[in-house]
Amino acid sequence: MAPSSKTARRTATGMKRDPRVTAYIENAPEYARPVLMRLREIVHEGCPDVVETIQWRMPSFEYRGMFAGMAAFKSHCVFGLWKHESIVASDPKALEAMGGFGCLRSIDDLPTRATLLRYVERAKKLNDDGVTAPRTKTARKKPAAMHPEFAAALGRNAKAKRALASSSPSQQREYTEWIADAQRDDTRERRIETAIEWLSEGKTRKWNYESR
Repeated sequence: MAPSSKTARRTATGMKRDPRVTAYIENAPEYARPVLMRLREIVHEGCPDVVETIQWRMPSFEYRGMFAGMAAFKSHCVFGLWKHESIVASDPKALEAMGGFGCLRSIDDLPTRATLLRYVERAKKLNDDGVTAPRTKTARKKPAAMHPEFAAALGRNAKAKRALASSSPSQQREYTEWIADAQRDDTRERRIETAIEWLSEGKTRKWNYESR
């Protein structure tokens, strides 16, 4: 009898690996491979029972529900823990580190191994405890003012500007608030670069968390 797909993904060490994720990493831009391999390694270390898969055409990790995801683009990678907002709520110092996952150009852009492992272990505990991801508030609120640097970047990219203008008010607010909330200049610069790239591709701010 042929082994099941889950059995086929188990390595000799017991970790569940999906060959599609391996192929994704091997085919990623050269700069991205060590970043993706490091992230994959730490996710498995912090959550040994995590299962890999491909969702939204990018590597995804599942453990008692959605757990994490990562992706590589032409010039940067992204990584996110599904319940990152709950982690930040319990550790305000994690805010910039979690936000920094939005634009990774090398391993040096990642938090330290110990820090990242701690976040993964916290995410595992949240799923173990059955904590649900916070729902986005639907109450209306005043839109955040667009940062001048974001406005200037949009002025240089007509496609991204049209995409933002044609999106819903809530989607526009997600981009403007994400950039306005950056605490450091370099963080804001990375977020603006990512926003322009995603908008040019017709993507919403939280496209990698949306269901198919």
